[in-house]
Amino acid sequence: MAPSAISPPAPDSSTGKEAALPIISLTPLLERNPSSAQSAAGSLLSAFKTSGFLYLKDSPIPDELLSEVYALSAQFFARPFKDKNTLAWTTPKANRGFSSQGREKTSLGLSKDEVGGDRDGVGEDQKESFEMGREGEEGCPNQWPEGDVKFKEVMLDFHERCRKLHAVVMRGIAIGMGLDPDFFADFVKQGDNTLRLLHYPGVSSGAFANGGLQVERQDGSFTDVTPIEGTIVLNAGDMLSRWSNGEIRSTRHRVVEPPVKARDGYPPRYSVAYFCNPDFDKTIDALPGTYGGDEGEKKWEPVNSGKYLEDRLTATY
Repeated sequence: MAPSAISPPAPDSSTGKEAALPIISLTPLLERNPSSAQSAAGSLLSAFKTSGFLYLKDSPIPDELLSEVYALSAQFFARPFKDKNTLAWTTPKANRGFSSQGREKTSLGLSKDEVGGDRDGVGEDQKESFEMGREGEEGCPNQWPEGDVKFKEVMLDFHERCRKLHAVVMRGIAIGMGLDPDFFADFVKQGDNTLRLLHYPGVSSGAFANGGLQVERQDGSFTDVTPIEGTIVLNAGDMLSRWSNGEIRSTRHRVVEPPVKARDGYPPRYSVAYFCNPDFDKTIDALPGTYGGDEGEKKWEPVNSGKYLEDRLTATY
């Protein structure tokens, strides 16, 4: 699974129109009632197959914690550049630390040359980020701001809660696909996931600014994904699509200029994403029931989860 973009607890900014994505409640999967869990799992899988994205509601993550994560994120990015850069992102294998504006180029490309073409054609990403992963991973330590005990404690608490949420979602996918409910349990035991804090600095009204999330419809057009209070925007992503032999949709998405231009420019914007992965020591191959007979052949060769992510990060940094 790819990032779960988590909306801050704020007033619902929807326009009253039908939501751009399916809205799925997590409650039946948390309660583990067989009949209601089956229905919710079917809805979850259907949303991933048709949209690749969905709104997840009724998460057990408290609003108070989420507000604290956003507040601490803003405080971190307000630090002087030289202080942030002492925690600079180092290697694709570690994937931890601070990345300044232009350090990463978001792209659909799979190689450095393809990503480089996007970088030359449309410019650098106007954002900075801070990544952290599982604490205690050998050779890949998290980089914490010196002396900021609260930042470390809150982010590790949030990372762990998201790890547990990831396991619940994967249980739902297993049920929806007709697999044993615990099929994915051993694949997501360690929690080799990445919590990413994002900051889009304020810019003048005449400058281009990355802003709201848009996802591609099946007809090739893009639709706005407006934040809805109390929900998480869930993206299936490339790995889950590959794992399902293409049954689950990996949907193109982008971040675009905000629709309303302020006289004095655009204010800073913040986002929180949680990238979910199979444990890095696992081999990912087409799931049972997704190939053979009428389903056709396997579309991809087996791949090691950690190596796959490392290769993708090598291309974008």
